Amino acid sequence: MAKDRAPIAFIFTVVVINMLGVGLAWPILPKLIQAFEGGNISSAALQYGLVATAYALTQFLFSPLLGNLSDAYGRRPVLLASQTGLAIDYVILAVAPNYWWLFVARLISGMLGATISTANAYMADISTPENRARNFGFMGVAFGMGFIAGPAVGGILGEIDIRLPFYAAAALTALNTAFGYFLLPESLPPEKRRPVGRLWNSNPVTALRNMTQFPVLIPMFAALFLTSLSGRGLESIWVLYTDFRFGWTLRDSALSLAFVGVMFIIVQGLLVGPSVRYLGERRVVLFGYVIAIVALFLFGIADKGWMLFPFTALYILGAALAEPALKAICSRSVPDDRQGLLQGVFASIGSIAIILGPLAASIMLSNVSGPSPLINLPGIWFLFGSFLFLIALISVTRRVVFDETGEGSDEAAP
Repeated sequence: MAKDRAPIAFIFTVVVINMLGVGLAWPILPKLIQAFEGGNISSAALQYGLVATAYALTQFLFSPLLGNLSDAYGRRPVLLASQTGLAIDYVILAVAPNYWWLFVARLISGMLGATISTANAYMADISTPENRARNFGFMGVAFGMGFIAGPAVGGILGEIDIRLPFYAAAALTALNTAFGYFLLPESLPPEKRRPVGRLWNSNPVTALRNMTQFPVLIPMFAALFLTSLSGRGLESIWVLYTDFRFGWTLRDSALSLAFVGVMFIIVQGLLVGPSVRYLGERRVVLFGYVIAIVALFLFGIADKGWMLFPFTALYILGAALAEPALKAICSRSVPDDRQGLLQGVFASIGSIAIILGPLAASIMLSNVSGPSPLINLPGIWFLFGSFLFLIALISVTRRVVFDETGEGSDEAAP
């Protein structure tokens, strides 16, 4: 049993260290751009949206390629390459003298940033149908652990020197790469790898088109896109929005992100497994979306800073329950030799959401925080996000059909 758990422990630790580095840098980058923009929140929001879009566009273009490479050559080398790229990104961010250096660093990170999608494929390799949703929930725990320590430490270091968290993130990522090189075993045996000749499919459009041969995935992809669009927009404006709306300091925003990490551990570490076991994957998705809809609406009308903490807890309860259950349904619907491709498609869907979500959210924040807003509604993005979750709920509900026992069929017809 201990031997069977060892690979899960390896990949769990890889993701924890990776997200610790991301968490260190996350609250700092918007503030660094704000400093380049002379402290102007409206201008910084727009510029940060453009940086996030550039990152997402390159990740969208390269994620299917890296997913296919992991299917052909194994997960381990792709994980190590992506970690190396992320370390380079943090070094450039640490020394960047102007906005355009940040832009270039994000392009590098986007091209090689396949750590999470490949780690998800790794987890799919070592999971059984019975424990797949639980294991994807463990990935959420890894995210949470990274975000508990990362943003909190990043906020403290950032108040000492705004660039110090990037140096710390670079060091942690380099340590993560060394850890993977010496200790991470390969999860995909040679007999399950896809032929190299299929790598011509390594572009996002072809990847998405190939996956549509499994009809069950189409509404699932739509739901993942809409919810990711809402979430990525929320994340991108959080630091600047809380500064504009409630006057939060860098440390306040960082501690709120650490609270997000705590909630992820509670929800995906303790609640996903029992929820799926007692309710089934389909009901967990539906109930999770309903909870998220309510939480985002409350975000949009909140007028006191303390309100964000209970609303954050409610939002994560819904969204963090639904996502691993939905991905588990998708994962069960494709064969073993396409798990890496599926995870690459997930990453591409997420990247499209990052292309559109932060840009749209930043434009909205730039407008409402400017001198002459078209609509004087500071929480407009949160209300819009609630609407997106509602559409996702409708999309998934149309696909899910319950029989008399409450179970539906999620098998895809290849």
